[in-house]
Amino acid sequence: MGNWDAWIGREERASDVATAAHARRWCATFDRIPTDDGPLPQGIHWCLCTPETPSTKLGRDGHPLREEGSLLPPVPLPRRMWAGSAIEFTRPIVAGQPVERTTRVAAIEEKSGRSGSLAFVTLEHTFTASGEVALRETQTLVFREEPPADAPPVPPTLSDAQFDPTGWDQVERLTPDLPLLFRYSALTFNTHRIHYDADYVRNVEGYRGAVVHGPLMASLLLQLAAREVGENALRRFAFRALGPAVAGEEIVLALARRDKLELGVFAADGREVMRAEAE
Repeated sequence: MGNWDAWIGREERASDVATAAHARRWCATFDRIPTDDGPLPQGIHWCLCTPETPSTKLGRDGHPLREEGSLLPPVPLPRRMWAGSAIEFTRPIVAGQPVERTTRVAAIEEKSGRSGSLAFVTLEHTFTASGEVALRETQTLVFREEPPADAPPVPPTLSDAQFDPTGWDQVERLTPDLPLLFRYSALTFNTHRIHYDADYVRNVEGYRGAVVHGPLMASLLLQLAAREVGENALRRFAFRALGPAVAGEEIVLALARRDKLELGVFAADGREVMRAEAE
């Protein structure tokens, strides 16, 4: 596809202030009791230092254009997915603190899979709060080809099977609806059209419905873990997306206490959507 060596090591910085308003909007989105001071919930960093790309610089999918001067390389693959992240939490972010994020392109790798050509881009994010490291995150993005015209919509239609709770210590069920997706997109200033544009979702990307954000589901798992072990108790958290969940369909959040916390998101029929672990 191309030589992307010039993008390795490229950096981008963004700054923000972790305000009580951030915390209130976050809590309202997830139906949590709001907090105006003290440590903010783990996962709220995805709502800080958000993109400030002008609307004229957005591509067809709603993401910032990838071009010569951009952080991400202009790989000629139109579809983008957040494949997963590994996070190390050092200290909580507290309301009122100035926050800075430094992002570095760590690796770019091309592969071929069942769906065609793929490009994996690894980003390393460092978040500081009041000048001290609060967390480090290694994020993997994957870029893919457009689906064939005759490809069936994904994910597959729900079967008659049921999620099996055997072996899980905590199980919660909820149905992400379009208002939840809209609010999370607003929190993260994310204009990716797969989360709200029904015609684009079905006719271009080939999904059955609006796609639930990966970090939204990861945030729900972080909240499930917090109810089990306490707020801001995790040192490490990693998740991997295994398939899409769509708005309007029930998902199952599950947690098991083993050597580490094992967590997962499942469709109502048991299809695995996301796998995660935490310490």
